[in-house]
Amino acid sequence: MSTQMNRLLLAFERILREANREAINPILDELTVDDLKPVANLVARARADYLKHLHELAKQYESKDGLPDEAEMKVLATKRQRFIDLVEGSKSVETAIQRGYLDVKGG
Repeated sequence: MSTQMNRLLLAFERILREANREAINPILDELTVDDLKPVANLVARARADYLKHLHELAKQYESKDGLPDEAEMKVLATKRQRFIDLVEGSKSVETAIQRGYLDVKGG
């Protein structure tokens, strides 16, 4: 990779960091570990709900030849998507902290 390209990429990274910090930091207070617990708990509850439904379906169809019907799969898909969206949200919070978009109390 050329020196010019490296400089351009470094400048772009700086621009992204500044833009994200300017957009995100003013709307969220400084974070503490306690502030992150509700995020973790929400993701955990969504995971538990999704896995519980999957387990219930598996038990229901354990001794049957059939598979869950469309309505049952729609419920499972909704629970899975909720879980995935919340996981991605929590990863976004983690990334925002790592990249300095958010202020951290005591950090």
